[in-house]
Amino acid sequence: MERTLTFKERTRARELTVGTWIKTPSRIVTEVLSGSAMDVLCLDAEHAPFDRMDLDGAILSARAQDMPVLVRVQAPFPTEILNALDLGATGVVIPHVYDAAKTRELVSSCLYAPGGRGYAGSSRAAGYTRVKMADHIMASNKMTTIIAQLEDAEVLSTLDELMAIEEIDCFFIGRADLAVGLGASSAVAPEVIDASTMICETAAKRGKAVGMFVPDLAEIPRWNQLGVSLYLLESDQAFLINGASRLKHAVYQASGL
Repeated sequence: MERTLTFKERTRARELTVGTWIKTPSRIVTEVLSGSAMDVLCLDAEHAPFDRMDLDGAILSARAQDMPVLVRVQAPFPTEILNALDLGATGVVIPHVYDAAKTRELVSSCLYAPGGRGYAGSSRAAGYTRVKMADHIMASNKMTTIIAQLEDAEVLSTLDELMAIEEIDCFFIGRADLAVGLGASSAVAPEVIDASTMICETAAKRGKAVGMFVPDLAEIPRWNQLGVSLYLLESDQAFLINGASRLKHAVYQASGL
């Protein structure tokens, strides 16, 4: 039987993967979407009110159904990364990556190695002491998916340095904050599209995976051609709002109104 690729392997292979954001700090919402056809879920601890216990419950719900689960950490700090990985997350999305030296330190904090991630056998990730230390370290380093989010204007001058960091599995373009950083009016402004294209082209030369949120699915063919392979789209909140709107529209339409 052919071995199923891990999420990290799929990401590095630049296989098309589709996920969504979880904005509601609820293990139940995560449990429901873990039973969906999504390839991955991302808990948005940066912009949604997740506390440590919220993350704990949501990660447990995803793991129970073998759904890969990422955490976009609240801030690019080793302590935030350690918390997410100890709870058993598949990987992390690190926001506001642009400084190469600092990024190397953050990447080191994702992995077990001298000067890197601290070890605790009592964590969920380590099987609550049931997994041998050496086995857990090996498995974690092979599984942990490291995604660097590029969303600051400064990153455009450090792309080559950042993409030389071998341990980073994917570079995720944050177009909304990139628009703010460039002084643009929206994520579809020409300067944002140009900057995003530059990131994609640099990644293609380096053989690196690229991820993106797109506000309009009609954009996807363009970005596919430029090498984008990971899409984190919409969110649990968007599903609720859009589903409610579709239902009302369908009832009115069926009623001839």
